[in-house]
Amino acid sequence: MGQLIRTRDGRTLAVEHQGNPQGRPVFLLHGTPGSRLGQAPRSGLLYRMGVRLITFDRPGYGGSDRLPGRRVANAADDVETIADELGLDEFAVVGRSGGAPHALACAALLPKRATRTAALVGLAPRDAQGLDWFEGMTESNVREYINAAAGLGQLAAALRFRATAIRADPAGWVADMLRLLPESDRGIVADVGIQSMLVRNFKEALRSSADGWVDDIMAFSTDWEFRPEDIRAQVLLWHGEDDVFAPVQHTRWLAERIPGAQLAVKRGAAHFGALQVLTRVLSWATS
Repeated sequence: MGQLIRTRDGRTLAVEHQGNPQGRPVFLLHGTPGSRLGQAPRSGLLYRMGVRLITFDRPGYGGSDRLPGRRVANAADDVETIADELGLDEFAVVGRSGGAPHALACAALLPKRATRTAALVGLAPRDAQGLDWFEGMTESNVREYINAAAGLGQLAAALRFRATAIRADPAGWVADMLRLLPESDRGIVADVGIQSMLVRNFKEALRSSADGWVDDIMAFSTDWEFRPEDIRAQVLLWHGEDDVFAPVQHTRWLAERIPGAQLAVKRGAAHFGALQVLTRVLSWATS
């Protein structure tokens, strides 16, 4: 079930609900680029698990209005707005890939409401002390962040060009991506159901513009407006050791700084391995 929710500053957020309406609420924050239609367990399974899953398009993606100049911390405001509209006092938050830093923002800035937070295959802050931020990262991602460092205009021009190509042939883009993945990721993305989900996800994410994608990369490249060291909520960090999109050392860096964080690193897994553990992570988030 979908709905549109209005923020205090007049923006619209596109929100989706799945699973058990009376279940324990979990916000699932999508990747980059991505949308509310990304990977999630089937609604019937969520119902049996007692999970009320809430997804939404970050500003600039899909059906959500853009928030120019947004920072990672702004995600906590949007999650709180949706929770207020839905009458939720407490909830868990799970973020995958580009959604992971935004999930950590909820852990840091909504400590009385975000009961448990999981960050899967995420990035560390761009100014992370002692971290070789680009080591092990695939060339296309490195190029995005180099463009971001050169300025909003250069990044926007590059991503708008890519978004136009993806909109024209999303299935072709998924096929091209498949050929560049590590072996473990290829085995996952080769699944027809996963490919269909990715096509639907990318089409919705970029259907109007590349704005959400641009703003995500700029947000990751600037001050997150919270410190991982200040997080006091229960946090689970998961990463595949062979990840080339967000290298595993980013999560190891976070684990050393978030007090009491649980760290799980899986050998032989990479970026899309997070899809295979999502059900277990949702069980942890609602336990």
